[in-house]
Amino acid sequence: MKEWWQGRKNKKRRDMRRNDQYSLIDLFLDVLVWIPELLLLPFRIIYWLLRGVGRLIGEGFN
Repeated sequence: MKEWWQGRKNKKRRDMRRNDQYSLIDLFLDVLVWIPELLLLPFRIIYWLLRGVGRLIGEGFN
């Protein structure tokens, strides 16, 4: 049982050391995800502002 537990602990330590590394592939994937978000953000802000102004105007006439 002790050998099994030691093997399990060693495997876990190796996995934890590998997970802390930020590779070039991770950076590339992050950039691919964030580019569309950054391009669409200004349009979302304009949409939210126009929608809010429209609601304010619409409630003023009720």
